[in-house]
Amino acid sequence: MSAADGRAAPASTPGSAAELEPVTGRAWRPAQEAALGGWRLTATDGFSGRVNACWPLGEPDRPLDQAIAAVEAWYRDQGRPVFKLAGDATRPRDLADRLAARGYRAYTDTVVMTGPVLGEADPLVRIVADLDPAFAAVFAAAGNGDPADARERLQTLERMPHPRGLARLDRDGAPVAIGAVAVEGPWAGIFAMRTDPAHRRLGLAWRVFQALLAHAAAQGARHGYLQVEAGNDPALALYARAGFAEAYRYCYWTPA
Repeated sequence: MSAADGRAAPASTPGSAAELEPVTGRAWRPAQEAALGGWRLTATDGFSGRVNACWPLGEPDRPLDQAIAAVEAWYRDQGRPVFKLAGDATRPRDLADRLAARGYRAYTDTVVMTGPVLGEADPLVRIVADLDPAFAAVFAAAGNGDPADARERLQTLERMPHPRGLARLDRDGAPVAIGAVAVEGPWAGIFAMRTDPAHRRLGLAWRVFQALLAHAAAQGARHGYLQVEAGNDPALALYARAGFAEAYRYCYWTPA
């Protein structure tokens, strides 16, 4: 049964934080990075949290307090230090407590959802490998209005490894909805789902999402993942309709 008929297909999708976090990090790549043992430090222009944070997925190469101080020093020229803590993948396990003791606070609770790659191709959804001006225009129009933020995220999309797909749906000759997919082995990551504000609530995001899943399936993917802020109920409902469910959560920690 296809998820395109509006009913969620049953799924037994794997995807622990320990398995998925490295996959997501390779799909959404920063402009620069460094390592402290098993901690990965990323920096770009300071907007997208995933490419401007420390990912502590392994043990650091020095005592914990020294490791935190080293992260703070590395980010001194990049802006404020940020840690991305992803459920039980975080190392060491008590890092959140140690950060809280140093005056850090958590923000942006984010749900990582996984589900089956059961999409339906749409002849009106154009999927290509490279960014074009029409895609970028929708991305900027549907964002928060900050050109620097949009520029950082679009440049991050350009660093997304192949095989990848950038989808665009036009209406009356104008681009109105977009999305992207990155495929690595059995996994397909969905990114950059945006719809022009004047064309929302018309089912366009669903069509783009379905087309991206179909494209990923053709590349050999079997399982999908995506990230949604916990308070974004419309997006959570959209993906649940396709059989996606919460796998784990992550949040960011920064000095209060």
